[in-house]
Amino acid sequence: MSVTYDRVVRAKPPVTVGSGSVQAVRRRRRPNYRLRRYGMEALAVVIGVLIAVWSLLPIYNMIIISLDSHDDIFSGAVWPANPSLESYRVVVTEDFWYLARFWHQFGNSFYVGLSVMFLTLAIGSLASFTIGRMRIRNGWMLSNAALMTYVIPASFLAIPMYRIMQIYGLSNSLWSVILALTTFATPYAIFIFSQYGKSIPMELDESARIDGANPWQIYFRIYLPLMAPALVAVGTYALLLAWNEYLYNFLLLSTPDSMTVAVALAQFLNSDESPWNFMMATAIIYALPPIILYYGFRRYMAAGLTMGGVKG
Repeated sequence: MSVTYDRVVRAKPPVTVGSGSVQAVRRRRRPNYRLRRYGMEALAVVIGVLIAVWSLLPIYNMIIISLDSHDDIFSGAVWPANPSLESYRVVVTEDFWYLARFWHQFGNSFYVGLSVMFLTLAIGSLASFTIGRMRIRNGWMLSNAALMTYVIPASFLAIPMYRIMQIYGLSNSLWSVILALTTFATPYAIFIFSQYGKSIPMELDESARIDGANPWQIYFRIYLPLMAPALVAVGTYALLLAWNEYLYNFLLLSTPDSMTVAVALAQFLNSDESPWNFMMATAIIYALPPIILYYGFRRYMAAGLTMGGVKG
């Protein structure tokens, strides 16, 4: 009698771990894992606190100096013995000879910042619309070439820019600063708008053309409304760039009537005995508009910059 043997799958014997089981091993490992996790969380909290203290300490020093009197500025106290808002009163009422044109210079800062913002938005949005929506051949080269301008640091271009403004008769004019800062902000705006514009379906433009819309109508009624988050993000960036700029303001503006507050603040250091409390109060008041602007539009800024950064 012939016997045929089928293939037999032999089961492996159960594995035992000495006197314990796998659950016992896991129980022994769990406390170590929790200990490491709690240790990493504690380390992250300590690092976060140190970074927060390092970042807020200069601002805290500005506040206590602005609340202190001139004679007690360098007393080394953690908090002024007799805090007062006298420095802010002096700044607001221009009751000091360095602050005689404070509100005029504050207006210059607003004029420069808003002009740079609107010019950057107009040039950047028109360029991105032309490149992305009108399908110009090799249009991508324009946005990439614009970004190449950032290879050269802005400080290296200060003297050539000063020479150009002299040639065109714009020396000691706010428009010299406006044009210079718009030149530096526009390439970034074109890049962000071009990337963000790719998220807008082209079918909307095609439908509008079928209905008889011309390119200007598509730009104003379709493109700009859908680009609102990116417009807010780039506009805020351009405004803050102009608001905090010092080098080109100092180089291109020479008279007190044409100066911005950023340059006027440096005039405090020309005195033999600098009024640091007035200077810090001026700096805090000057910093309020950007802070309000940032916290008022940060939701739109995050949406615009994130979308512009991930769309390719």
